[in-house]
Amino acid sequence: MTPLAENLRGAALMMAAMAAFVLNDTLMKLVSTDMNLFQSIFLRGIGTTAFFLVVAWYQGVLRFRPARADQRIMAWRTLGDMGQMVCFLTALFHMPIANVSAILQSLPLAMTFAAAVFLKEPVGIRRYTAIGVGFIGVLLIVRPGTEGFNAYSLVALTTVIFVVLRDLSTRRLDRSVPTIFVTLITSIAVTALSGTVSIFQGWAEIQPGNLLLLGGAALFVSFGYMFIVMGMRTGDIAFISPFRYTMLIWALLIGLFVFGDVPRPLTLLGAAIIVASGIYTFYRERKLAKDGTP
Repeated sequence: MTPLAENLRGAALMMAAMAAFVLNDTLMKLVSTDMNLFQSIFLRGIGTTAFFLVVAWYQGVLRFRPARADQRIMAWRTLGDMGQMVCFLTALFHMPIANVSAILQSLPLAMTFAAAVFLKEPVGIRRYTAIGVGFIGVLLIVRPGTEGFNAYSLVALTTVIFVVLRDLSTRRLDRSVPTIFVTLITSIAVTALSGTVSIFQGWAEIQPGNLLLLGGAALFVSFGYMFIVMGMRTGDIAFISPFRYTMLIWALLIGLFVFGDVPRPLTLLGAAIIVASGIYTFYRERKLAKDGTP
């Protein structure tokens, strides 16, 4: 049994990772008024790639050569990561940060459903019910067909699909493939793609202030990845994973105090339903691990 101190350390690292990701999102949203999407991704990507390159060099994995099967899986994973990044930032540039973050909280539910469908993992009626209830929470946030509907909500939902593709691909990778190697390859691919597209979109003049914001975004997203890996390797996953939902708290606070976004009651209700459904799903998965009851 993992000591309580280890679990608390893992939970603290997970909360720090979520805070770092939201701070990255905040800085990226701030520069969106002055430069286009792919230009900002490219400039941030230069910083993140440099960071991951140094870490990969330090760990001695730069010369690692994955097997052919893992190369194909990494290609799918990279596609998923590029797709989720473009969709997420597109939605973020046009929606309140809390709304986008709330929709993304449905990811654990989507992962449970996808694992059952594609990986044939056992999922019982209770977890399927939790997934259905969580989807109701998503609908309360998106509110399709209403006057307040924002089409970019669908883009945020598409982000979830791409993240599921990325994470399912990650789970199929051989354990011998170093995490930092996979992260570095993805960062290089995203940076190269965004740089190519930004050439055709045209570049906006880079203000020194925006360059500082992008540098900060690169730093926060890099530390976010590092903290989340450290957190997941520190304590029990069932104890630590629910602390992912602290991202929503950070997003609500920053949305309110930085951007002046006051969330609607239905958005808060939908977010609460998604979080409750996700936590229940984690609880059922932990129970399954103990007694084999889905």
